[in-house]
Amino acid sequence: MTKIAIVYFSGTGHTHLMAEAIAVGAHQVADTSAELIPILGEQIVNGRWKDDEIFAKLQAADAIVFGSPTYMGGVAAQFKAFVDAASSIWFAQGWKDKIAGGFTHSSSLSGDKQGTLLYLSINAAQHSMIWVGAGQMPGQDGMNRLGSFMGVMGQSDMDMSGSPATIDPADRSTSQSYGHRIATAIQRWHK
Repeated sequence: MTKIAIVYFSGTGHTHLMAEAIAVGAHQVADTSAELIPILGEQIVNGRWKDDEIFAKLQAADAIVFGSPTYMGGVAAQFKAFVDAASSIWFAQGWKDKIAGGFTHSSSLSGDKQGTLLYLSINAAQHSMIWVGAGQMPGQDGMNRLGSFMGVMGQSDMDMSGSPATIDPADRSTSQSYGHRIATAIQRWHK
């Protein structure tokens, strides 16, 4: 059984919906499981993120897909705390040769989301992981509407009403396709 861990922070629910869609796409590939692993603010104590159970799940995964909303041109502080805590894994190269990917969401069409995806891919490269891009041409069957190749981008208009988060159907489809692509890449990598 191929295991995919989708580790992410979601402030208002949009990034969570993208993570769910990635898992749906991954589950479409035979013998694949995908687990959502949210980063929560309460895991940060005295400025440090810590959750050994999550690190154990990530260690057991064949692929790790990283997700964060784009805040002020980069990853959310909660996600950055998680990345900093993984430095001991980096030192031992514990995620070396795992498949990696990334996704992000913001309310602006651009919102400098590319900066977030670059950060996620650089982090994966430092861990000696194998990065998988989006693999979708923009506009093809409504996919990749924001034109991202590094990973998946989503966008929803800002809504401060407190109503439940929603994502664009094209962003959902692109996320599902990405989950499928990552699951397929694992199988190719492990041949």
